[in-house]
Amino acid sequence: MGLAFKLKHYFFNAFRELFVHHHGSLEFRARVFALVLMSYEHIYDDYFDKLKELATKIYKDDEDRANLLVLLTKEFTEKTNERHIGIDETIAIILKELKIAPRFAKKIDIELLKELSFLSHDKDINDFQTRILEFLSTTKDETLHTNKEKIEKDEQLAKGS
Repeated sequence: MGLAFKLKHYFFNAFRELFVHHHGSLEFRARVFALVLMSYEHIYDDYFDKLKELATKIYKDDEDRANLLVLLTKEFTEKTNERHIGIDETIAIILKELKIAPRFAKKIDIELLKELSFLSHDKDINDFQTRILEFLSTTKDETLHTNKEKIEKDEQLAKGS
């Protein structure tokens, strides 16, 4: 990521809601990726390289948005460490966001999350990540099923604007 992008990121960070298209869904996706990364005992730069690869798959034609996803995820993981916010609190935030915007459940891509998981050879970490992925998968399915009508209405409103 070049200096110009980093400067733009710092500027956008202050005014994210105004300048970043669909910032809520981007932040939600970053928080979900951060949840998976938080399961590691240590988060290495290689993990963010892998995240960059995944972000590029998600945002094929938008390198800035892919970079923003990586930076937001890194920001969330750093904030959780600084504020001693744990996995439970992060899960609570994710669940709260899904209640407000159930359509965000579509942003939970278990296959991509699996690619970010299991980068460690520690069996306990891998078992924990498996439980996190199962939780996210179940939450996604339940949210999409129980809020089907609301999601359809929200999508129709989004198409109209």
